[in-house]
Amino acid sequence: MLATASVVGSLIFINNRRLVEIFPERIRNFWNEWELRGAVIVSLSVQMVLIVLGSRRKYIARDWLAFILWIAYLSADWIVNLSLGVLSNMDSSNENGSLDTKYVIMAFWAPFLLLHLGGPDTITAYSLEDNELWMRQLLGLIVKFGGAFYILIRSWMGNPINFLAVPMFVLAIIKCGERIWALRFASSDQFRKCMLPQPDPGYSYAKFMDDYISKRAEGYNVSLEPVIEEASIVLGQSCKAAANSIVPDAVVLHDAAYFFSIFKRLFADLILSFQDIESSRSFFQHEHMTWEKTFKVIEFELGFMYDLLYTKASVIHTYLGSFLRAISLSLTVFTLLAFFLIDKPSYSRIDKSITCVLLVAAIALQVYEMLILFSSDLTLLWLSKHKNLLVDPIYKTTCCLQSWLQSCHMMPAVNKRWSNSMAKFNLISFCLEEKPIKFSGIFKFLCIYEILEKYRYNVLDTVSSDLKKLIFEQLLEKSVNILDMSISQNLCTQRGDQALRETGCFDKIGWSVKTEFDHSILLWHIATDLCFYSDLNQNSNIIENPLCKESESIANYMLYLLVVCPFMLPNGIGQIRFQDTCAEATQFFHEKKYMSDKIQACTALLQVNTDILPSQVKGDRSKSVLFDACRLAKSLKSLETEEQWTSEKKWKMINDVWIEMLCYAANLCGWNNHAKKLTGGGELLTHVWLLMAHLGITEQFQISKGNARVKLVVS
Repeated sequence: MLATASVVGSLIFINNRRLVEIFPERIRNFWNEWELRGAVIVSLSVQMVLIVLGSRRKYIARDWLAFILWIAYLSADWIVNLSLGVLSNMDSSNENGSLDTKYVIMAFWAPFLLLHLGGPDTITAYSLEDNELWMRQLLGLIVKFGGAFYILIRSWMGNPINFLAVPMFVLAIIKCGERIWALRFASSDQFRKCMLPQPDPGYSYAKFMDDYISKRAEGYNVSLEPVIEEASIVLGQSCKAAANSIVPDAVVLHDAAYFFSIFKRLFADLILSFQDIESSRSFFQHEHMTWEKTFKVIEFELGFMYDLLYTKASVIHTYLGSFLRAISLSLTVFTLLAFFLIDKPSYSRIDKSITCVLLVAAIALQVYEMLILFSSDLTLLWLSKHKNLLVDPIYKTTCCLQSWLQSCHMMPAVNKRWSNSMAKFNLISFCLEEKPIKFSGIFKFLCIYEILEKYRYNVLDTVSSDLKKLIFEQLLEKSVNILDMSISQNLCTQRGDQALRETGCFDKIGWSVKTEFDHSILLWHIATDLCFYSDLNQNSNIIENPLCKESESIANYMLYLLVVCPFMLPNGIGQIRFQDTCAEATQFFHEKKYMSDKIQACTALLQVNTDILPSQVKGDRSKSVLFDACRLAKSLKSLETEEQWTSEKKWKMINDVWIEMLCYAANLCGWNNHAKKLTGGGELLTHVWLLMAHLGITEQFQISKGNARVKLVVS
């Protein structure tokens, strides 16, 4: 392995030298002087970016943040490899043939580079796949530590700065060990293994039968009686007495921690027991549970899951982790003080300054990480269980420091666990080209025009309270009617058909929900848009109607999932249907000149006669659903004229259809895809998925109650 590291380092070094040789001697000298210095400073800067922005991706759904973190995460290892390669190939002797003091102090930077490899607490894995590569990371670290040890041996001359490298090596081992442990814990196999209960042989059958036979032989009348074991039900209110009131949302935090310990099994693709489901349903159906508190509990739970999968939470929130934190900070402070005290006249001022910066930055970053640690939900959970003279001052002091850092925009928001936003994509806006891209020819030449075009029409909007309330109320109403688990499984398969049956519309427009799911999404998205802008053209106040507004929101959100995140939806040909529908809509709008806004576009579409089925005219060649959606929109509008429906009733039915579709998609989305979206500010679909599970609307459960244990009754 060490040989491999030397080869890699040599290749990097040789390539750099060959590249630099084409420049004038002055530039070559400057490069040789500052190559390693610059790499070390860049490595430190990358760590600062990761530590400051790492935890913000949990609640910021912005592509620029994801891009910056992606670049920083990938470049961190590369810069360390480059720096160690330069150090291992650098000439360690001066003109007199003795060990060069410049090389000695630069070799002291090697453990700092390893320390940077350990990464910050706020981001150990950029994606789920990084957790699966923990063994590769471990082997890579062993190679790099071997290379750094080789550098230290080459620079060893027994002076104080050589000995100061030892505590920094220990610190680097601690930090890298924490990272590997966190990656291993979050890997799918290990995470699943941790969720499995301890082996339970159960009550001894042989002993039971021996007792049974012996009692009967003695002439006793022996019968069997079932042992009733009731599921424990937690009602949140019980936590109030134990919770420390100084911690905000202490009761909700306790409730979330309790249910997280159960429902995190969903993220390991394990099933829940019948008792788990019943306990959860009893809690969330209780009258004290409002939609606000319900979504708050889910927000905390998903925050816990993010911390376990993508940070060092599994390590640092332990007694060993706390001990290692104290050791790490002590070693760094000791090294800094010792560096100031030792005699170092032969080292250059620049190198001494860089060393001081590395030491001070290491301390500052560790203190910063401790502040983030104290403000984390898992720490607040621990604090809420304790109320004494030590806990309260620590919490208040931490809050003051956090407030000051947040005012300087240097600290992540403490009370945010997801973005509370939903991306939206509107097909008609896309086809009208409301947001044309400049320099489109260049982007088309680079083959990235279509990608940029789709992302340009993504609109990020806040998940409104009205939408959360509507989702919660509909799911709560359905869950109350669950008398057995077969009903729960049936609820998971509903995708708009039940809403149509309840309103008597299934015979008329049921065809729109009996097709492939992506087909239904496109049909209802366009139809909802046509109804919305048609009603808006007649009554501008319709936009104030929550049912109307939120139906439009879900319609745009579901199309966003279809276009940008198809992996979160059931398999199908949604992308083909979308592009064919866009092609037909764009062609239609281009033929209708002077069409400037969506109201005109929707009016023009509704004016097209659709007496003959589009499939009869177009055949199966094109997968466009544009004019099928127009047929659906006309059927929805006819409910007011032919069935004497009010606008409110029509939009209530449309809203119910969309919520059923949303829940259907949430249930069929794999746990790993839900987990992936936690790094992008979170996804509404994931919150709906967990809410459904809490209310018993899930397929991941033990179907039967199982057999009750029996005991002997002797008479």
